[in-house]
Amino acid sequence: MTIEIKVPQLPESVSDATLVGWHKKAGESVARDENLVDLETDKVVLEVPAPAAGTLVKILVEDGATVVAGDVLAVLEEGTVADAAPAVTESKTAEAPAAAVATSSKGPVKTSPAVRRLLDEHDLDASMVPGSGKDGRITKSDVMGFLKSDESSDVTPGDAPPVAGGEEVMVAVRNEQRVPMTRLRARIAERLVQAQQTAAMLTTFNEVDLTEVMALRSRYRDAFEKKHGVRLGFMSFFAKAAVEALKKFPVINASVEGTDIIYHNYYDLGIAVSTERGLMVPVIRDVDQMSFAEFELALNDMAQRAQSGTISMEDLTGGTFTITNGGIFGSMMSTPILNQPQSAILGMHNIQQRPMVVDGEIKARPMMYLAVTYDHRIIDGKEAVQFLVSIKEQLEDPGRLLLQV
Repeated sequence: MTIEIKVPQLPESVSDATLVGWHKKAGESVARDENLVDLETDKVVLEVPAPAAGTLVKILVEDGATVVAGDVLAVLEEGTVADAAPAVTESKTAEAPAAAVATSSKGPVKTSPAVRRLLDEHDLDASMVPGSGKDGRITKSDVMGFLKSDESSDVTPGDAPPVAGGEEVMVAVRNEQRVPMTRLRARIAERLVQAQQTAAMLTTFNEVDLTEVMALRSRYRDAFEKKHGVRLGFMSFFAKAAVEALKKFPVINASVEGTDIIYHNYYDLGIAVSTERGLMVPVIRDVDQMSFAEFELALNDMAQRAQSGTISMEDLTGGTFTITNGGIFGSMMSTPILNQPQSAILGMHNIQQRPMVVDGEIKARPMMYLAVTYDHRIIDGKEAVQFLVSIKEQLEDPGRLLLQV
């Protein structure tokens, strides 16, 4: 039986998608539920699985094409390979190598759709590019760095033109490369500019002494991980402290809609995650009802799905407040931009030992600068400052988190 492979229903508010790359060529057999092709939207990469086992006999849409829900992408002949019809291709895509993982002379190498596209564009074998990601995974920066070094290596002293006296000179080569933005990067750019043009953003700063939090983590880290199967990270402390501060200052958890202020009586926190495709903000819902362990497990699950590209659009929408941690990259201080329609965002930064006056004595303390950017249209400076002070007080005395004071 012949089956048409169609673009699935796209997430709400997404009108179209870009075909990133095929994982199968025309004529190849496929298993039921095996991913055939990746479709990239503004926020997520959607996989299109095979509805049945059989042979992919015809590919109708090339890489890079824009498609909408219901478009026919390919034709599948159900059944065993022997029973299937002869392979027919109507697309250049069917002739190009595109697999679920980039192929190399050393075997399969895990890559993202964006990386596979770069490798294909420059006719590179994945084994040629050293991977700096987890488990040797190749990132876009790895590919770009390899291309740059490869271009530089093409110019040698022997290639330089001779001059009088038989001497040779080095010729400086300046290269440029024009690479179109991915849909995700273009969407991020659009939202950031929109936030700058729409909200009256202002940032206030404070610093927090993490001595007590670090001591608590150190004391219970092993027991926590043994019991719950997940590490006790800093983010759960900041998330719980933020929720308690949001309860005290509800306008920080609100959003603007026209001339109305929408107060949310729930606490869905967006946690910024850096991925190969760009910044994503998965939303963890009802954080106020979670234990530390439940939050850490949910955060790990969201982060893994964001990194693998399997996160859904639903997971990226509907947050009421966002936390971003530039400290993991070494940032000391920054002014984060609002994740609209939210009205505030908390920025965490690097932890550094600094001399502080404690009880009249100078002591080395693990200090972090905190920043909260807020929409001054509905949030006054007093509320923003007191909100940040509340977070500081809870982190410097974690017992407050248990007693909710």
